[in-house]
Amino acid sequence: MTYALVRRSPGAAHLDLPTFAHATGLHPELVRRFTVLGLLEPVEDARGEWWYPVAQVSAAARIQRLRAGLSLNYAAVGLVADLLDRIADLEADLRTRSRRSGD
Repeated sequence: MTYALVRRSPGAAHLDLPTFAHATGLHPELVRRFTVLGLLEPVEDARGEWWYPVAQVSAAARIQRLRAGLSLNYAAVGLVADLLDRIADLEADLRTRSRRSGD
């Protein structure tokens, strides 16, 4: 499975739904479903349209890897993604503490 690379231009910190869908290789309706399920976190503008931070492209890729590699349903994908984020936060905290103590 391949994932599209996204060229990041200055000032383009957010992608509209069609651009995000194209960048991730997902159908726009599936992007909407991931958003409604809380798996993706867009920002909403004054008109109510969703704009996806560029960092969400990697979140979409992780969702696809979890679905394809582990055959997880969407609820399990959310749980695993939350756990992976928590592990990353704990590892970062541990590295910071280790640097401070000189270990």
